[in-house]
Amino acid sequence: MSEAAPTSPPPVVLGIETSCDESAAALVDGRRRVLAEALFSQEDRHAPFGGIVPEIAARAHVEVLDRLIARVMAEAGLGFRDLAGVAASAGPGLIGGLIVGLVTAKAICAVHRLPLLAVNHLEGHALTARFTDGAAFPYLLLLISGGHCQLLVVMGVGRYRRLGTTLDDALGEAFDKAAKMLGLGFPGGPAVERAAGAGDPERFPLPRPLLGQPGCHFSFSGLKTALRQTIERQGPAALEPPALHDLCASFQAAAGDILVDRTRRAIAILRREHPDAGALVVAGGVAANAALRARLAGLAAEQGLRLIVPPPALCTDNGVMIAWAGLERLALGLVDDLAAPARARWPLDPAAEPALGAGIKA
Repeated sequence: MSEAAPTSPPPVVLGIETSCDESAAALVDGRRRVLAEALFSQEDRHAPFGGIVPEIAARAHVEVLDRLIARVMAEAGLGFRDLAGVAASAGPGLIGGLIVGLVTAKAICAVHRLPLLAVNHLEGHALTARFTDGAAFPYLLLLISGGHCQLLVVMGVGRYRRLGTTLDDALGEAFDKAAKMLGLGFPGGPAVERAAGAGDPERFPLPRPLLGQPGCHFSFSGLKTALRQTIERQGPAALEPPALHDLCASFQAAAGDILVDRTRRAIAILRREHPDAGALVVAGGVAANAALRARLAGLAAEQGLRLIVPPPALCTDNGVMIAWAGLERLALGLVDDLAAPARARWPLDPAAEPALGAGIKA
């Protein structure tokens, strides 16, 4: 009886994430396994300022990133020469933090002669559903985070069509600003969600910007302004229950109505252009909001789509998604040279029209 031919181990990629206020490193292999991961949250450093301070974020990345990388390498029992490549967020994001992560990745690649994978942070979010659930192309992505609010058709690695984006605030930013106005602290999204759980979502008639309008774009500045005006009318009572809880519930309900309306219009486009698409993927930090997730689950069921929401730890910024995106790109030979730049702005769909006046019709 002949012996089975030995199988080669799957490729392993180190992923580095420093695009905002999370320092993260992870090792992921081609069999969709996380070999090790580490994350340092900077929330405590930014909380006194009520938001993220770019200079503080960049300094924190410098302080901790090398230790995080050393930790995951030791935990997995691997040396750098065991890697198939190093992936790092190269944009979009805060330029200081991006430079820290990308330069670190370049140094490792230069010393150990490894391929560099300069990953678009948004592509990390876009491809996470393939890591967690084996999602098949094409699918519709709703990306909702502190810095982004977009609807995209994901057709393949590096192939995206943007259907809608925000005209002003991202939804996560709007949640953070709402929390600040209500004295709930930073980060605001989880605080608003907790307070909303005890509130009446119908007490305060807040607006739903662009609801029912053509296209798939979002707007949240009017909702935020209406919340501020309502707080001013309520006076000091707005910052205490039950008004506090009711304001949060009303704000969250309005946000949910906007998401469902805009996403339903994007699904109509998806059905027309990609009738074989079978999934709605929701990613980004706001995807951790259970109430919004439930609203989107209802929409997906109504439309006959599979809803895929990665676990909360993979919705927020993390090294796993960057490593996985690196593996996907490496498999296609999409590697970068050491001159790859960090980019504060880097759209997934460079051909997309500007949001204002784009006139996308559903």
